[in-house]
Amino acid sequence: MKRILAAVTAAAALAFSATGAHAAYPQQPIRLVVGYAPGGTTDILARALGEALGRALKQTIIVENKAGAAGNIAAAAVQQANPDGYTLLMATVSSHGINPALYKKSLGYDPVGGFTPVGMVASIPLVLVASPKIEVRSVQELVALARSQPGALNYSSSGNGSPVHLAGAMFAQQAHLDLVHVPYRGGALANTAVMTGEAQLSFATLPGAMSQVKANNLRALAVTTKERSAQLPDVPALGEIEGFEGYEINTWNALLAPKGTPAEVVQTLNQAVATAMRSPALRQMFEREGAVPTGSTPEELAAFIDGELARWAKVVSSVNIRVD
Repeated sequence: MKRILAAVTAAAALAFSATGAHAAYPQQPIRLVVGYAPGGTTDILARALGEALGRALKQTIIVENKAGAAGNIAAAAVQQANPDGYTLLMATVSSHGINPALYKKSLGYDPVGGFTPVGMVASIPLVLVASPKIEVRSVQELVALARSQPGALNYSSSGNGSPVHLAGAMFAQQAHLDLVHVPYRGGALANTAVMTGEAQLSFATLPGAMSQVKANNLRALAVTTKERSAQLPDVPALGEIEGFEGYEINTWNALLAPKGTPAEVVQTLNQAVATAMRSPALRQMFEREGAVPTGSTPEELAAFIDGELARWAKVVSSVNIRVD
């Protein structure tokens, strides 16, 4: 009888220990890795999310910037991290949509097999902006100007193979325009080039361009999402305009953990993200920046990423952009 009682007591203690270990997560600060320099759209949203997520988890979230190779360096670092829930990636349409089609030889990570999806965070429209130094106030006028001066108009981007680069290439292809792509080291520099007239147009992230649009330093001509943006209700969606039917680009951010992260930890993180995204202050901040707060289950995010990888592989092939 004593042996049976001892065995039952030991089993109960083991169960309590396992439950307690899970309930204690997180016991230390969590790193949220961003693949871009401080001050960019992804960094701004990650820091805002980190504060709200930290409150939900009652733990510190440390945003760590690992810029380079369009987010590939950060993604590779997170894939190699311990799968314990203490290292997360602020994934983007570049890291888990576009880059796998561009960096066939030097990607450095497995976008599907190397990660465990946690949840969606935000969708981020791009906005077609023109320099106020050119007499263009609509997409139609921009197209007419570009057709009258083949090869004379530059469009700036945040780098080769970036969503901004692809958006411009798709725009030129769909309208049969001869535009010159000029890559810069980041979205802020690309926007500055348009403001100064060094470039005549760009497809900027809405959060990155919003303040300059409001200050009339950039002229917003169209957004790239299927519907108009609530932040720029008078600016048409590009797909509304004749000749650009079906044009749609929506960049996004999501949280991923290294492959092998325990399901219980992933569920805790997903619930914390959902709690954070319900915060009125966070939602208002995202919307003020031009980002649309969103969410998902891990399973929904996995299916979404599969779809993005397939979609962007076709786009990259159609515009014939190569990086390596």
